[in-house]
Amino acid sequence: MAEPHGGKLVNLVASDNDVKEILQNSENFKKVPISDYKLRDIENIATGLFSPLTGFMKEKDYLDVIDKMRLSNGLVWTIPITLPIDESNFKNLKEGEMILLTDFDGNIRASIKVEDKFVRDKQKESLGVFGTDDLKHPGVARLKEESIFLIGGQINLFKRLDYGNFERYRFDPVETRKLFDGMGWKSIVAFQTRNPIHRSHEYLQKVALEICDGLFLNPLVGETKSDDLPSEVRMKTYEVMIDKYFPKSRAMLGIFTANMNYAGPREAVFHAICRKNYGCTHFIVGRDHAGVGNYYGTYDAQKIFDLFDPKEIGITPLKFENAFYCTKCESMVTSKTCPHSDEFHIYLSGTKIRETLSKGETLPKEFTRPEISKILTDYYEKDK
Repeated sequence: MAEPHGGKLVNLVASDNDVKEILQNSENFKKVPISDYKLRDIENIATGLFSPLTGFMKEKDYLDVIDKMRLSNGLVWTIPITLPIDESNFKNLKEGEMILLTDFDGNIRASIKVEDKFVRDKQKESLGVFGTDDLKHPGVARLKEESIFLIGGQINLFKRLDYGNFERYRFDPVETRKLFDGMGWKSIVAFQTRNPIHRSHEYLQKVALEICDGLFLNPLVGETKSDDLPSEVRMKTYEVMIDKYFPKSRAMLGIFTANMNYAGPREAVFHAICRKNYGCTHFIVGRDHAGVGNYYGTYDAQKIFDLFDPKEIGITPLKFENAFYCTKCESMVTSKTCPHSDEFHIYLSGTKIRETLSKGETLPKEFTRPEISKILTDYYEKDK
């Protein structure tokens, strides 16, 4: 099992007594409302998923992540984790002050000790993290909407978000490590997805499972772009796959509560580090991981891992070619294993599945399992 990034799992979930004391004295603290998007970051910091982070980034870490893909202590980290607030709150806060963070309904969710205040350079951040400042890129568009005023400092989590029907699949890193150990898994491969599962995904997962003890199917359920399939529908497809097409002793389903940044190569490294914190030893990196549109090269998300010493990241990326169905081979293959020309190849992708279903067409068996096709067809029919 992999060691946590930085060597130790962070735990900043406040005790019941601490929460009670804070709530009793809440009138003594300034309160700042933040979105669910940032509340997810807080929860993921507090539970150790974003280890070694103990809070939102201070300016030195923020700049080093953008410029060097490292924290100021030299540890590999590729995505800025920041807390933007409005200008009036920013001006009234003092360094060293503790404030309470609430949701938009006024419920107190967490605290932060203000250790730094600074103004971000949005263009520098856009170009550094996303490789573009094009507003058509969903990550850039979100960044442009956020405040330029940032505060950094250690957080403490008081109240967690509710994931409803997904709660039984929510596991903190300390829990996944115990579960993996209990199943006797020493090598664990993680699979990240924000799309419904199709034959290409299944092929990659099963090839990876041939060399690892266990598969951690870890779909993202944080915020995604509006035309991505809803997480409720996606989760149904993963439940079917785990139930019907994987050995019960060698596969496990758990939600990944982070938001999508669509930062392509940088996000691939970030996703790998998070799975390392869960305890995974391997991470599947396929075609255009965490990409969107044509902003990144097909295999840029694999090439970025070559910029680092493997020991620095501490989880092994499994770099797969684009998998497709070959009507001549009558199976899933890649360019490494198939000798036939393109006319026999059926290329699969979440985008192509969405396009097919939105036209009212059924998915062929070469695309996905019949049970998955029915779930997706029912959703698109209902959504019309």
